[in-house]
Amino acid sequence: MSELTPGELNALVSLLDDSDRDVRMHVRDRIISLGNEIIPFLEKKWENSFNPDIQKEIEELVHDLQFSLLKERLIDWRDTDDRDLLTGLWIINSYQYPDLEYAKLNAEMHQIYFDVWTAFKSDLTPYEQVRAINNVLFNTLRFSANTKNFHSPANSMLSSVLDSKRGNPLTLCSIYLLVAKKLGLPIYGVNLPNLFVLTYKSADVTFYINAFNKGLIFSRKDIFNYLEQLKIEPKEDYFEPCSHLQIMLRMFRNLENSFEKLGESDKVQEIQELIALLNSQ
Repeated sequence: MSELTPGELNALVSLLDDSDRDVRMHVRDRIISLGNEIIPFLEKKWENSFNPDIQKEIEELVHDLQFSLLKERLIDWRDTDDRDLLTGLWIINSYQYPDLEYAKLNAEMHQIYFDVWTAFKSDLTPYEQVRAINNVLFNTLRFSANTKNFHSPANSMLSSVLDSKRGNPLTLCSIYLLVAKKLGLPIYGVNLPNLFVLTYKSADVTFYINAFNKGLIFSRKDIFNYLEQLKIEPKEDYFEPCSHLQIMLRMFRNLENSFEKLGESDKVQEIQELIALLNSQ
């Protein structure tokens, strides 16, 4: 932004509704080239403008700038070694809530972890550990399945789920996972067809957890029965831990499905673009 004076910036914005399409496109490209630092200036111009055409152009410009930033962050996340899950969920969250700070999500998740940690004892068995987490998450904090608005985009937004205490299988499992990781427990995500669950998997014991059903504990045999009901051939992937990348891809596909049901084709295309970015390693 420093390369242009306020007067020059004002002049640029005033050309956003120029009758010449080539002029408008040139102005858009010039503004976008200035990067995200110009967003506060554009938002101020939107507030002070009485021209609906210019306001619409500004809204689209701000969205394009924020979407470009999201893509940069997603590529950085994809290319890191640890692919931190909370960072990934924050990036997804920023699609709907671009002003959300990572620190806010981190602080809320830390408070949940603290609530669970204070209920923990050092000599608990694996099953007792899971029941202790279940008690805090689903009884004390009252997280539960959002069956009423299952396909809402908000179900894929961690900040919305933390506020409402209602989520889909993937977001509820993600909260569970983040808490379990800070506790040092061997709990991982499992990518089942039509359902996302967790597994407690150590050298001595393996069992499964359904966070969408208040942390119900079940067995490998139950997964076989579930797949049989769906008439789906069992694959080892349906019993083993999945990666954070797979969680992110599933979260994006949930969002894509949500926007398809709402008929928001522009957002569907953008989510597909983000899925392609994650897949292009």
